[in-house]
Amino acid sequence: MSALAELGLAPVINAAGTVTRLSGGILAPEVRAAMAEAASACFDMLELQAAASREIVAATGAEAGIVTGGASAALLLGAAACLAGLDPVAMNALPAAGERCEFIVSRSQRNMYDRALEVAGGRIVEVGIPDRFSGAGVRDASVGEVAAAIGPRTAAVFWVAQPWSEPSLAEVVRVAHAAGVPVLVDAAAQLPPVANLRGFLDAGADLVAFSGGKAIGGPQASGILAGRRPLVASALLQMLDLDVPDAQFRLPPEFAGNTALPFLPRHGIGRSCKAGKEEVVGLLVALRRFVAEGDAARQARMLARLDAVRAAMGAVPAEIAQGPTPLLLLRCADPAAAAQVEAALRARRVHVNQGRMRDGVLVVHPAALAEADLVPLGQALAAAFASAQKAG
Repeated sequence: MSALAELGLAPVINAAGTVTRLSGGILAPEVRAAMAEAASACFDMLELQAAASREIVAATGAEAGIVTGGASAALLLGAAACLAGLDPVAMNALPAAGERCEFIVSRSQRNMYDRALEVAGGRIVEVGIPDRFSGAGVRDASVGEVAAAIGPRTAAVFWVAQPWSEPSLAEVVRVAHAAGVPVLVDAAAQLPPVANLRGFLDAGADLVAFSGGKAIGGPQASGILAGRRPLVASALLQMLDLDVPDAQFRLPPEFAGNTALPFLPRHGIGRSCKAGKEEVVGLLVALRRFVAEGDAARQARMLARLDAVRAAMGAVPAEIAQGPTPLLLLRCADPAAAAQVEAALRARRVHVNQGRMRDGVLVVHPAALAEADLVPLGQALAAAFASAQKAG
């Protein structure tokens, strides 16, 4: 009997995307093999993170990078780095930050993941009124408001990467750097395209957080923090097991050369953000695979999955929305009908993306689908729509 069967677990069909609540995606065979290989040996984790930095630098153009226990962990560590720098006294004090504890963010970019900044010891300062989202007008935060909010208490400006984010990253970087303040970017789900691995850093961001378990195809509990070497080194120090005598510890040149700290800090605020050897190695293999495949081949692979689902759906009306990752849109009569179809699918252990359900649209996201899921998914969609029509 398999381990899953012994535990009483049965898989679901995940057409919602690489969302954490549905355990992310499915690992490629070479990623699984790399993780199994890593699991069969022991490593010095500092050497492993140095190897990770070399791979991340090659893929992103950053000065340094580390593998974390997810994108939220990368944000927490990035915030801790902005708060403490390479000062072990400040590291030991977190989450009780000093005077420089504020993270400036546009109010329209607030989200449930920015709590990671507060966990590290930061205080979020909102700027702007997003009238364009409330329907009251067209304005959002301006770069002038960001600049005006920067002061002696500012640890960093936080920018959430979305195509509609205002002000732009270039504008934010300009005013933040003019004031000597770093910019931390949440780009957890901003892949593909591959170009985004470098784009935010090329635009001047000091630290960027990516999810490892989404489009990159790495382990679900993995993330990347990439950026300027001193900040990445601070993040690493606040995550590592530092239970060694001071004299034995040196940061590898990938992070800060052999410059010794005044003393070695205690285990840091980000100790719980660690990634295991299996996650580090699996993510690095997935990262190489993601870059090598490229956007066109990946998009074609995703389209082929959606075509197979459509073929099994029969007459259910659907259309493909093109984009970095193509999506299958299923239009229902109204939001209530969409909710009814979605509930019928969940009863069959099938999950679709609910992001547009308020518009009466259900979305099939192909990234977390196994080949064996495609025909059963199409059949389940056909049955759920037929059931909803009868009930209506």
